[in-house]
Amino acid sequence: MTDEATPAADPIAADPAPQSAEDQTEALRAEVAQLKEQVLRYAADAENTKRRADREANDARHYAIQRFSQDLLGAADNLARALRAAPRDASDPAVKNLVAGIEMIEKDLLSAFERNGLKRVDPPRGAKFDPHLHQAMMEQPASDVGAGAVLQVMQSGYELHGRLVRPAMVIVSSKDSTGETPAEPSVVNPYAQPGTGGGAGVAVDEKA
Repeated sequence: MTDEATPAADPIAADPAPQSAEDQTEALRAEVAQLKEQVLRYAADAENTKRRADREANDARHYAIQRFSQDLLGAADNLARALRAAPRDASDPAVKNLVAGIEMIEKDLLSAFERNGLKRVDPPRGAKFDPHLHQAMMEQPASDVGAGAVLQVMQSGYELHGRLVRPAMVIVSSKDSTGETPAEPSVVNPYAQPGTGGGAGVAVDEKA
């Protein structure tokens, strides 16, 4: 008795139908387009990462002293208060020397601030109230300036490389003020975000 031979599979019949040259070309084009899209996406991601890293490095370099500068603002405020309370017409040489010494210390401190990018925000009387730089503490009528002007600075503000660290606390002329209306600030607000009008000191605390 002999075993029946199992017929071998036909290798030609098992292979799929060969693609035409045109089909192969289209498949290669699609693959190239897909690879090109991936390369462009990776390049865009790398560029965004680089820009983000550069921005973070610049921020770290520019604003590294922000917390330290905020701690020093109290000393600057105390020097300013001491000068406001100091007798300017004192005849005692010791008092004159004391006042002159405080003025020199304040001048040196402010110079050190400016060398490191920290600038004082101290608007003069009659300047237009800027909600991005000033914080209104109260309103008062005035006869020499119009409505919406700074009458008095209660506490100076500071900005670090264009970024507001602390708004200037000011007294603002009320709507019934009869003086000339202050001109709009010519400097573009660096803190405004697209589509928003908010800023430091927008709210006004009114006192009767």
